[in-house]
This record gives sequence, structure tokens and C-alpha cells, in this order.
Amino acid sequence: MTKRSKAELSDLETRLGRRFVDRELATLALTHLSAPAARGRSYQRLEFLGDRVLGVVVADQLYRAFPHATEGELSMRLAKLVRRETCAEIAAEWDVGPHVVLGVGEARCGGRKKAAILSDICESLIGAVYLDGGFEAARDLILRGWGARLTADAEPARDPKTALQEWAQARALAAPRYEEAARSGPAHAPLFVMRVELPGYGPATGEASSKRAAEQAAARAFLDQWSGV
Repeated sequence: MTKRSKAELSDLETRLGRRFVDRELATLALTHLSAPAARGRSYQRLEFLGDRVLGVVVADQLYRAFPHATEGELSMRLAKLVRRETCAEIAAEWDVGPHVVLGVGEARCGGRKKAAILSDICESLIGAVYLDGGFEAARDLILRGWGARLTADAEPARDPKTALQEWAQARALAAPRYEEAARSGPAHAPLFVMRVELPGYGPATGEASSKRAAEQAAARAFLDQWSGV
């Protein structure tokens, strides 16, 4: 790592509020698969880990902040807080773009500003902090990053299934059709994958610990994919 890259990483660490003990973890968390230096190693595994840590921390905060909310309401809030758009916003606030290591082609295509890459980097940095400093360090990073978003809006976002139903009706389409695509896990802690379909559009899926919540997640995924088309 050059002096310049060390200085740049120090700038990012200041914004994150976290100094890495293992700076190679931070470098890996910022390395896209397209980068020549990646050699098959990129932020993808850290992104996988960070996504799970983020979900646990946000779910815990919502459980404590909204003691009277139903499971469905908590699921809607959770989906809004951990979705790609929110993670990309957080990464932009951390100004991670200049630090992302990309291949030449990806960089020329504006990869440092792509929501998908920013979202991935946000989660990979959470994963890196988790490995570098433990759960509490990752939790602190998430709480600082998400801040007021965790308790914003007195009312939860509109029910995605209702929103999708209204979206379909406005286009004179048949009612959305939901079906179970997969189920896994033990009987006491199942994981459902539900698929939603509408004529003329590709299906979308969502997963959760209950069918209802998985349907909500599928409806949200469908709207995220198609409502802007």
C-alpha cells in the first residue's frame, strides 16, 4: 500500500469513525472484482457478511425502538433500511467512491457512482469492521451511519403488497399472484421464499421467516424493479 493510498484510507477511516487494525481488510472491502489487483479476490465475501450483520443490528434497533409494532410493520421498516438504495446513500455520505478499486473499464463507466457498487461497498465495509473489531464495532458503525433513519417516520412505509395491488390496478392488470418458491430451515425457524408474478413482467422474489413477510419483500422487490419502467 502506497503512502498516498494510506493517507486516503485514513481520510475514509475518519469519516467512518473507525481505525482499522488490519488495513488489508479495509483494502479488500474496497476492491471490486473488475480490478486487476483483485486476482479473484474482491469485496464479495465481506459484502455477504456485512449484509447479515447489518440485518441483525437494524432488526435489533427496530425491535427496541418500536415495542408495539407488528412483525409485518417491523419487516417493512427493515426492508426500507437495508435495501440497496439506502446502503448506497450511506456509502455516498461516507464518500467511498474515490477509494473504490476498479478495473479501467468499470471506472470509465462511472462505477464509483453506481448505486449497486456503492451499496455493495457499504456492506463490505461493515463486514470488514466486524472482522477487524468485532460485533460492537460494526454495530457502532451502523448506528452512526444510519442515525436518525432508524427511527424516522412515525408511520411505517405503505404496505408493499397494497402498493403493488394499486400499481397493477392502475395499469388494468390482473391481481398480483403469489406462490411459494422455496422453503428451508428447521420447523421452528423456517425461511420462506415467495414469488410474485404479474402478466407482462418478470417475477420477483422475497424471503423472510414468514410467508406474509416474504410476500411483502417480494412485492417491494417487484416495485423496485418495475415501478420506474
